[in-house]
Amino acid sequence: MRHVDKETWPRRKHYEVFGAFDHPHGGLCAHVDLTTFYPVVKQSGYSITVAIVYVLSRAANAIPEFRYRIRGADVVEHEIVHPSITILTNEDLFTFCSIDYVEDFSEFAARAAEKIAYVQENPTLEDETGRDDHLFMTAIPWVSFTSVVHAMHLDPVDSVPRIAWGKFFEEGKFLKMPLAVQGHHGVMDGVHMGRFYAAVQEYFDHPHFVPSAA
Repeated sequence: MRHVDKETWPRRKHYEVFGAFDHPHGGLCAHVDLTTFYPVVKQSGYSITVAIVYVLSRAANAIPEFRYRIRGADVVEHEIVHPSITILTNEDLFTFCSIDYVEDFSEFAARAAEKIAYVQENPTLEDETGRDDHLFMTAIPWVSFTSVVHAMHLDPVDSVPRIAWGKFFEEGKFLKMPLAVQGHHGVMDGVHMGRFYAAVQEYFDHPHFVPSAA
């Protein structure tokens, strides 16, 4: 982790302007193409949810703005950020589930399976105190939504990106999925979200990281 020198930071003015807003968050929702990705993952035997979380985490980690966090008067950049996802439990409730991100997909999938099994038996809505190196993620597989609004704190400042995906749907010969991204405008703009979507689609189109069999 490094502390950003705001005196020399190119987006200092943008940070100051949007940091003064009552609600400084912005978001996008767009469709991504799973036509190539989905059958590769299903044939490999891996969880499609875990594979999606991996892709979103890998894409976000490649973009510095998704690793920036606001801490009081400071801005820090994490070397790695990790997905914190929601997992359904009993009675239509959910639990939080934090997974340590690693670039090797097989290792990540193994960690994810172990952590998901644990939180299903030990559900929690508690975040780890003092940590902001997360990417908050959730699946809404019942609806092919066109927008999402997330709950968050405004005081103190919450600068953890929110990422959500929805129900798959067919469009002609293509399989698509809605994907929503929300971030603090003080540390990221639409161009950074655009790069995120481009990286996500690149991984979906070329899922070479998924072993041929699990």
